[in-house]
Amino acid sequence: MPEAEVVPAAAAPASVPGRTISTGRTISTGRRRPGRLAPVVGTARKMLGDALAQAGYPRHVLVACSGGPDSLALAAVAAYFARRGHVEGHPVTVGAVVVDHQLQEGSGHVAARTAAALTDLGLSPVEIRAVTVAGAGMGPEAAAREARHEALEAAAAGQGADAILLGHTLDDQAEQVLLGLARGSGTRSLAGMRPARRGQGNSVLLRPFLGLRRADTEEICAVEELEPWHDPTNADPSFARSRTRVEVLPHLEEKLGPGVAESLARTAAILQLDADYLEDVAESTYAALAERTGPDVALPEEALRALAPAIRFRVIAKAAADVGGQQPSYQRLLAAEALLRRQGSAGPVQLPGGVGVYRLSLAELESAPDDAGPDQPGSVPRGGPRCGKLVFRHQKPPTK
Repeated sequence: MPEAEVVPAAAAPASVPGRTISTGRTISTGRRRPGRLAPVVGTARKMLGDALAQAGYPRHVLVACSGGPDSLALAAVAAYFARRGHVEGHPVTVGAVVVDHQLQEGSGHVAARTAAALTDLGLSPVEIRAVTVAGAGMGPEAAAREARHEALEAAAAGQGADAILLGHTLDDQAEQVLLGLARGSGTRSLAGMRPARRGQGNSVLLRPFLGLRRADTEEICAVEELEPWHDPTNADPSFARSRTRVEVLPHLEEKLGPGVAESLARTAAILQLDADYLEDVAESTYAALAERTGPDVALPEEALRALAPAIRFRVIAKAAADVGGQQPSYQRLLAAEALLRRQGSAGPVQLPGGVGVYRLSLAELESAPDDAGPDQPGSVPRGGPRCGKLVFRHQKPPTK
């Protein structure tokens, strides 16, 4: 986990409306004058209220806010429930965390003024977590995302938050699906971001605004008289997501007509149902088939061959993860599955994360010594189906 410097909002300098921070705009902290409730604000409040209800009415929630229009609008809507002190009669308090990735000059000033705006909205406690983005073997976007999520989980644990609120919108979901299509991804990736999922700790991650457009969050900020900070990297063409946002999706809307983003988000929602069902079937199947001996996992070939391909690939991926590996690509899954068509012992097929997959024949299984160690191919259960087994083993790096 990256080390995070935690700064309470009280230590942040006061917001100075109208000043320019780095290459983005500051956040002013004006208040909306009393009047008729804007429809978009009412819609957003209902979305957040529904999300909190579906999550079991968490008592303390944490808004993840960058100062951008999406997360700032979410903070403003969450502040409504913070002022009321309840959601449908269920007590709730709302805090916030600003993650400073320290990737741009002046990022600390942006974080400080964002924290000041959140405090002015009535959120408490508000903290800043400065992280070091240094994900080995990852692209800059993935490394920043990992550092951010680890900081959010740590902040939630520190505040005792039951839920973390993320400001992703329908536009973000559409971009996610487009990127997945371009990369040739599977069902889970094309299903996009879940409205709710369990985090690494005790909190749940909620995305209540997946039904709102980015223009809606801009309007909420305008209604609440909040001036969001616009991150210049969101328009940086060196990032695939930025090109998708600025060029690809608008081009599709222009050439195919309006509604492309909504259609992509609807595709994600449909695929989430399919992906969840397939994952449930694969999970129960893996639990029934997996045989663990020491650090290894073995799967009977005869049972694997009988599975539908969609389940078979998922079971193989689960075995790899169970011994410490990473999610294999489709090509690597095909290579591991090809062992099922081999005669005699074969392998290893290398999977990401240092996992090797072996095919052990029935003869080798039956001749394995009782005291076979973890470095010997025979360290799997004896007997089993006549066709042998696939054995998954985390490979030890060579000693120097």
